[in-house]
Amino acid sequence: MDRKTKTEPQVGCCSPGAEDARPAVDSYQAAALAVPQAPPQVQAQLISRLKPIPGGFFEMGARKSRFPADLDTPRRRVKVSPYLMSPFAVTNSEFARFAEATGYRTVAEIEGWSFVFHLFLDDQADRWPPSAGAEWWRGVEGAYWAAPEGAGSTWQGRETHPAVHIAWYDALAYCTWSGLRLPTEAEWERAARGGLKNKKFPWGNKREPGEEFRMNTWQGQFPDLNTAEDGFIGTAPVDTFQPNGFGLYNMTGNVWEWVADRFGRAPDMPRPLVDPTGPTEGAERTQRGGSYLCHVSYCDRYHVHSRTKNPPDSSTGNLGFRVAANFG
Repeated sequence: MDRKTKTEPQVGCCSPGAEDARPAVDSYQAAALAVPQAPPQVQAQLISRLKPIPGGFFEMGARKSRFPADLDTPRRRVKVSPYLMSPFAVTNSEFARFAEATGYRTVAEIEGWSFVFHLFLDDQADRWPPSAGAEWWRGVEGAYWAAPEGAGSTWQGRETHPAVHIAWYDALAYCTWSGLRLPTEAEWERAARGGLKNKKFPWGNKREPGEEFRMNTWQGQFPDLNTAEDGFIGTAPVDTFQPNGFGLYNMTGNVWEWVADRFGRAPDMPRPLVDPTGPTEGAERTQRGGSYLCHVSYCDRYHVHSRTKNPPDSSTGNLGFRVAANFG
């Protein structure tokens, strides 16, 4: 496997990451911005599927952070303007429509491989683990959104599952085509909370109220035994479980979702932040919400405030995105 174009990943949550962005990132961004736009009627159809999210103040952040590297902020008062948000992560069928219309090739396709969780592989002899401490990831040749486990696998039969192996640049390309955009981190958290105040999950504070699963995460012993009590080993269809108060599905668990913001510590502001857009510098981009690999024993980043980071050219089998738009 040619590893020349990928830097050695660092250990982090349930997603591997790179220590710094690679020289190719400028070309990836240029390619994403050069994608032809969809016809107006297609863009209108796509925006019509979004849900209105009311503007206003909300408490953003965590009372207490378990993972210092996440740079979780203390709860702070933030105001966002009204906007629109997709009720679902972008699905395989939606991403396939985009790829067919534009001929766009994702970062994983160009580089020839991506990270696949080890339990999804029959033969691991020719795979390489990213680094000590995250051995559950394998670099797999031919893995990308349409072949999630590498050569011989397919997205067919998973049309309504979230598209994965999506780099931030790939999400940007989809947005260029669709006329939509990635949500800011503040918008994402406002939407995830569903109108509830200072709760851990989109539905409240109990992870499994009434012993009912509300999100797709890991059960069993991570990383070698997933009992799949919630019904899923890997991704779940994007409309699984109940929506939150804003009509949005799977805002925690299932797949990590890219947002627009660069990753960094929030500024220390004496007054409420208004429509914040994150740091102005930094190579890494922010991901929100956790994934099907999150488990209390290692990575319980499945709360509405949960965040992590990766370079914008990173792709893994638990990483996707959802879209947003300005209101009106």
